Amino acid sequence: MSGEIKTLLILPHIKVHNANALSSPFTIGFPAMTAWLGAMHALQRKLNQDGFTDLTFSATGVVSHQCDLQTHRGVGDYVSSIIGTGNPLDKTGSRSAFIEEARCHLDVTLLVELDGLNKADEVAVLERITHHLHGHMKMASGDIKGFHAPSIQRIEEGETSDLAMLTRQLMPGYALVERRDLMIAAMESGQDAMDALLDYLVVHQSCTQDDDGNVTWQAKRKTYQENPAGWIVPIATGFHGITALGEAKNQRDPETPHRFAESIVTLGEFKMPYRINSLNEIMWHYAIEPENNLYLCQQTHSLQKPTSADDWSDFY
Repeated sequence: MSGEIKTLLILPHIKVHNANALSSPFTIGFPAMTAWLGAMHALQRKLNQDGFTDLTFSATGVVSHQCDLQTHRGVGDYVSSIIGTGNPLDKTGSRSAFIEEARCHLDVTLLVELDGLNKADEVAVLERITHHLHGHMKMASGDIKGFHAPSIQRIEEGETSDLAMLTRQLMPGYALVERRDLMIAAMESGQDAMDALLDYLVVHQSCTQDDDGNVTWQAKRKTYQENPAGWIVPIATGFHGITALGEAKNQRDPETPHRFAESIVTLGEFKMPYRINSLNEIMWHYAIEPENNLYLCQQTHSLQKPTSADDWSDFY
């Protein structure tokens, strides 16, 4: 029995310069998932304006090939410092005040699940995508310096040969997957959210001394069910509304209700694509939980699964 056939847009090896590495108010590193899904939603809207009105992007996967965080640690330094940009001098010849911005240079491949694409429109859609990526479009607040030719591929769910053909194109690289299960297990055992997050990120250093006085140092991280948890990182996956919908002075869009929100941070894992067993393991989609005021990017099932970012319209 054949499975569902999914149409994928593959955007390989996009070089992003000076992407926003401050993914939340207290984490630095790989850009937030909201940035990647937001970029793909922006690309979808451009294609809709080009005349492909039935085309929607229902899910997005991110595979990192390289992430160069712009920080520096000098000899003897305990912490790293952010490498800032040189701003123009003010009228007195002094450096103007600025806010430090964490930046990173990236090489990523994006997978986009397409709905509503006609076979006859594939060539035209790829041409318009190439045009928009060569234009002034940004990703994660960074500039696109280059990319390989985009392509469209069809994957039959449950067909291992199709999945293997796809994962070979993504190697070497690391797909970002959600590991909210680690947070849930830790919090169910009595930890609060921050302790559960940090417990999987900290590196524990210990040493032993033998009878001859030789000291050996060991470093280890927390395991999950007596096995290594993987390459675990903190990731920002959405927002939590903390005020009611209303109006704000000088808001960008006077017709859209405004609300203040805070970032949602959980655990993620960078995972080699050859270790995935299903395409759904690496695809992210928008999800909202109106009763909890949550606007999320996630991989697990939710109460509501919007088909696009348009369902977030009451938020931004």
